[in-house]
Amino acid sequence: MNVEEPDPDTAVSRIAAAIGEPARTRMLYCLVAGHARTSTELAVIGDVSPSTASVHLNRLRAERLIKVVVQGRHRYYSLAGPNVARALEALSVLAFGPAAAFVPNTPSSLRAARTCYDHIAGALGVAIHDAFRSLGWIATAPSESAAYEVTAKGDAGLGSLGIDVDAARGLRRRFAYPCLDWSERRPHLGGALAAAVLKVALKRRWVTPELDSRALEITNQGRRELRSRLGIRL
Repeated sequence: MNVEEPDPDTAVSRIAAAIGEPARTRMLYCLVAGHARTSTELAVIGDVSPSTASVHLNRLRAERLIKVVVQGRHRYYSLAGPNVARALEALSVLAFGPAAAFVPNTPSSLRAARTCYDHIAGALGVAIHDAFRSLGWIATAPSESAAYEVTAKGDAGLGSLGIDVDAARGLRRRFAYPCLDWSERRPHLGGALAAAVLKVALKRRWVTPELDSRALEITNQGRRELRSRLGIRL
């Protein structure tokens, strides 16, 4: 017997309900950092017992918001993909009200630079997005207003940073798009290209991840490189 797929309204309602429970919300936003966590760690983050955490995690898995990898005796949970991170980032924008009334109260370390799943967010993420635009490295795609394409000038410029544009373009995910930053209320760069930028920034030690936090520390070397290569002054 074929099992009927739920209608879109029902599916959205179920996902919203899964996210809406406070303990599950805390677990999900912890995973936005891009680091997998055990159920024990997520129980602490969710402020619930281990048995209750297991129930919550099963609910999130059922709604395809998280995935699990078994390694030995441990089970490691992470977000199901960048689409989930993007939805959580968008919900953060809604939670803090309209932009006109917005006054940032984000912790300074998170506002300066942080990871959003696998790309850079915060003031640094917005600055990189703006630099790529002003340098003419990326432009709005003709076929889709909410997407970017890399220009010929951008191919050379991004290549000089060590970013393999063709490899990023070949991945089975959105290539590049503006993602509204919840702390800055301006877009940072999202997609496969943005993930490649983060990899280069970490490899070249422009930024270093802070322990048990989404925050990224911008190094002195990073400040020099970002200023000389992209004109970014932080």
